[in-house]
Amino acid sequence: MIKEKIIIIGAGPCGLAAAIACQDAGFEPLVIEKENVVHTLYRFPTHQTFFSTSERLEIGEVAFVTEERKPRRNQALSYYRDVVERKNIRIQTFEQVLSVEKKESGDFYIKTSKDEYQASYVIIATGYYDSPNFLNVPGEKQNHVFHYFKEAHPYFRKKVVVIGGKNSAIDAALELEKAGAHVTALYRGKDYSSSVKPWIMPEYQSLVNNNRIMLEFEADVQEITENEVIYSVNGHQKKVEAEFVFAMTGYHPDHQFLKNMGVTVDSESGRPYFHDETMETNISNLFIAGVIAAGNNANEIFIENGREHGKPIASYIKEKEKKK
Repeated sequence: MIKEKIIIIGAGPCGLAAAIACQDAGFEPLVIEKENVVHTLYRFPTHQTFFSTSERLEIGEVAFVTEERKPRRNQALSYYRDVVERKNIRIQTFEQVLSVEKKESGDFYIKTSKDEYQASYVIIATGYYDSPNFLNVPGEKQNHVFHYFKEAHPYFRKKVVVIGGKNSAIDAALELEKAGAHVTALYRGKDYSSSVKPWIMPEYQSLVNNNRIMLEFEADVQEITENEVIYSVNGHQKKVEAEFVFAMTGYHPDHQFLKNMGVTVDSESGRPYFHDETMETNISNLFIAGVIAAGNNANEIFIENGREHGKPIASYIKEKEKKK
């Protein structure tokens, strides 16, 4: 049994920011990550450009300097690796947390894929990108159906259906069209989403207007077969050829992971209970940080505001330790 004062689960930007805040408060937290640092950013499309400017992605007062105002994925990966090195953050990578249990003593027992730990405080910063919002339609689990988009080249001259109408779906559709794919977009909304990044919408609309991307609004996907997507529009059934399908329908936190720890999660919003000023959940000494605090609303908390969660957590823990 390895004893720690503070364990942080998740080495995304918000988890790393929480670790630095704890360091600044005089602690030596241990971060446990099931992949490697900022794995969510690694899974972003290869040529992704961030919505935020580089200074809004900074953590630990380490400058993030880029030529362009909005950094690219590879620049962010390099930046966060550099932060880990500079701040000497203790991280156990490729180690998955299997369970977190609070004992009668008040300490937490954490079991991972590699070891067992005991901690006085636990901070959950696991994000939401590992849990796609499934369509729950027949055929969704076939090998040619994906919920993540990486790069467009393999789909040159292929018939590709993109399901969804927000940022990840439109980014994928644009990249696929550029690479020579024949793209059909199916979106259940009645019109273009207002949450789409403003600088990509004109290009997308132009491609749709010129029939370079075939777009169907109010499309309700019913089934994915080996070579087609079957859907309905206002009750009328339609189908479109599909050699590959990208269901870019968003992501959500791992609700069950939180519930298994005893954290109260709102059934409608997916939002875990936490105190606004301390980020402490209904379980004493168990905190959450980052986008997981927003529940199912992925457009509420980003790196630029989730990075601030660690400071009140660290301050609160420091005050509690003083009283012991």
